[in-house]
Amino acid sequence: MNTRVLRVCALGLVVSAVAAGCGSSSSSTTKTSASATTSTTTSSSTPISISATAFTSDFSAMNALKPLTAQGKGKVAAILPDTTSSTRYVEFDAPYLKQAAAAAGLPSGDMTVENALGSDSTFVTDAESAITNGATVLLIDPEDAGTGTTVANYAKQHGVAVIDYDRLTAGPYYVSFNNVRVGQLIGSGFVSCVNAWHVSKPNVVVMHGSVTDNNATLFAEGYNGVLQPYFTSGKYVLVTRTAGTWMPPDALTEFEGAYTAHHNINSAVIPNDETGAPIISYLESHGVKPKTFPTTGQDATLTGLQNVLSGYQCGTVYKPIYLEAQAALALAVYARAGKTPPAALLNGSTVNPATHAGVPSVLESPEWVTPANMNDTIIKDHFVPAGQLCAGKYAADCKAAGITS
Repeated sequence: MNTRVLRVCALGLVVSAVAAGCGSSSSSTTKTSASATTSTTTSSSTPISISATAFTSDFSAMNALKPLTAQGKGKVAAILPDTTSSTRYVEFDAPYLKQAAAAAGLPSGDMTVENALGSDSTFVTDAESAITNGATVLLIDPEDAGTGTTVANYAKQHGVAVIDYDRLTAGPYYVSFNNVRVGQLIGSGFVSCVNAWHVSKPNVVVMHGSVTDNNATLFAEGYNGVLQPYFTSGKYVLVTRTAGTWMPPDALTEFEGAYTAHHNINSAVIPNDETGAPIISYLESHGVKPKTFPTTGQDATLTGLQNVLSGYQCGTVYKPIYLEAQAALALAVYARAGKTPPAALLNGSTVNPATHAGVPSVLESPEWVTPANMNDTIIKDHFVPAGQLCAGKYAADCKAAGITS
C-alpha cells in the first residue's frame, strides 16, 4: 500500500522512477504481445524504443531491450522497503524484477534485489553496499522520502542513477501505478458496495496510509474526491478520520479507538488489504455479519481476496506488478546504457510534492476486483492460484463466484 532526484554524472543522464502500495492495464490485465509494438536495432546510433503499453504477462517485450542491455555497464540493484506493509514485495516484486532483468538480457549476477525489512538505516546501508559492489543503477522503494533523498544524494556523489520504484522521492522519472486512480477505485468501490449491501445510512471512518508516504496522499486524494459529495450532501456521515499508518497492528489500534468512541460507525474506507485484515477479524469477533459493514482494500493479497469472497470487504485494488517491474527495468536498462528513455515509455506526469514540478512518469493502470471479476484478473494472471484462494472454508464462496480450483 504507499511515494518518494538523481543525476548520473558519469553518464550524463538523469533518471528516477517509481511504481505502492495494496491494478491492471485497463480492463483485462493480461495484454497480448501484438499490442506491445517496439522497435529495436543493434546499432548504437539508432534509438531503441519501447512503450508503456508494451509490457505483457509473458515478459516478451523485454527482449527488445537486449541490444541496449549489451551496451550498458554495471549492475542494477533494487532495494524494497519491507515484508509487512504488503506481501507483494516478497511474492511478486522481487521475482518479477529478476524475471524482467533476465528477459532484457541482463546477466543474473548483474541484478540484485534486497529488502530493508522496514529499517531506514538498513535501506541506506543496502544502497551503499550495492554501489560499492558495482551498481550503476538503483531501483529504490523507501518507506519515507527522507530515506530516499539520503540514498539519492549518496548515489549522485558516486555517479549512480536512481529510479524510484513504487514510491516517488524526488526524481525526474517515476514508475508506478496511477495512484490517484487507485484511490478513486477505492472510493467508487465503496459507494457501489454500500448500495449493493443496502447500508441505508453509512457512518464512515476514513483511514489513511502512512503520512510519510506520498502514495498514501495520492490514494487519499482519490477516495476523498469520490466520497466528499456524499458527505457534503448528508447521504453519508463522516464520523472520523484516522492519523494514518501502513502497519497492521497500528491500523487496528486506530480503528478500535474510533469504533469504541463512535458506536454508530458501520463502514470503513481502508486503503490496504493488510491493514484491513486485523480490522475485519476484530469486526467478526464483535459479531458483525457478512455484507453488513463495508470495508475496502488494496493490493489483492490472499487475505484481502478471501475477505472479499466472504463478504467482509467490498473489493480490492489489483495492481499487476509484472507491468510495474518491467517498466522499472526498462528505465534501468536505458540508464545503465547512458540513454534517454523514449517518450513512448513515459505516459504520464506526477506532481513532486517537494518541488511542485511535474515528474515524467510511467503509470500503469489498476483495477477494482470483486468476486464478479476475480476469474478474469487475479486468476487469469496467476497472481493468486485458485487452489490457494479457494482452500478450506472459502471453497463455497469460490463456487458461488464461479471460481474453480
